[in-house]
Amino acid sequence: MNTVMIGYDERESEAYRVCYDSIMRHCSTPVRVVPLVEYYLRQAGFYARRWYRDADGQRRDTLDGKPFSTDFAFSRFLVPALSLYQGWVLFCDCDFLFTADLAELFSLANHRYAVMCVKHDHVPAEDEKMDGEQQTRYRRKNWSSLVLWNCAHDANAHLSVECVNKMPGQWLHAFDWLSDEQIGALPPTWNHLVGYDKVSRETPCGIHFTSGIPTMAGHEDDSYAELWRQERDRHRLLRERFVRKISLEEGALL
Repeated sequence: MNTVMIGYDERESEAYRVCYDSIMRHCSTPVRVVPLVEYYLRQAGFYARRWYRDADGQRRDTLDGKPFSTDFAFSRFLVPALSLYQGWVLFCDCDFLFTADLAELFSLANHRYAVMCVKHDHVPAEDEKMDGEQQTRYRRKNWSSLVLWNCAHDANAHLSVECVNKMPGQWLHAFDWLSDEQIGALPPTWNHLVGYDKVSRETPCGIHFTSGIPTMAGHEDDSYAELWRQERDRHRLLRERFVRKISLEEGALL
C-alpha cells in the first residue's frame, strides 16, 4: 500500500479535501492518506518549533525570525521519522490537485536517491501569496512541496525529530543534509506551479496552486481553477447525497 502524507492547515481545509479526493478518485492501487496536523504532532512529541506574529500579523519562526505561511512549513520534514525510517512515502502540500494515478509516481522511485522531487528554478517576483502571507525566496524553492521520500536511505537518518525542530527552515527546504547526488529528479508534470510554469496542451499530473487556491481573492481565474472547482463540487454533491440518504433512513426508523 502506498502512503501519502499531506500538509494540513485549518485555513485550507477545503484544499486538503480536494487534494485527498483527487488522489482517491484516480488511484488504481490501495493508498493510505495521512494529514500532517500540527496539533496532533505536538501532542505526540514530534513537533516543538515555536513561532510568533510580527507587527504586520505575519507568522515568523522563533529560531531564525524568517516568515512562513502554513502549519506544515516544517512538519513535512518529519516524514521519515513518522514512517520509522522505512519505505517510500509521498509528501505534498494540500494545495495540489492530482489528475493522474499516484501509482505512476511511486513507480519512479529509485533507491539510489534519498528524496526525489521536481527541481524547480522558482524565483517569485511578488511579495505576497495565498491570503496575504509574505512570499519568501530561498534556495531550491518549492522543491519540498512534493517529495517522494526514500525513508530508509541512510542519509535520511540524519533528519531526526530534534533536527527538524532545531535547524533553520532554509536549511531544511534546501535539503542541505543531502549531497546533490542524493536528490533525484521527478518529471515537472507532477508539480506544475500554477501562474509560473507554462501551460501545455496536456493537463499536468499534479497541479500546484502555490500562490493561492481558486477560492482565494485574485486566483478565481487562474489556470486549471475550473478543474479544481469541479473536484470540489463533486465532493459536495456526494456529501449532500450521503446526508440526504442518512436523513431518509433515520426518518424511516421513526
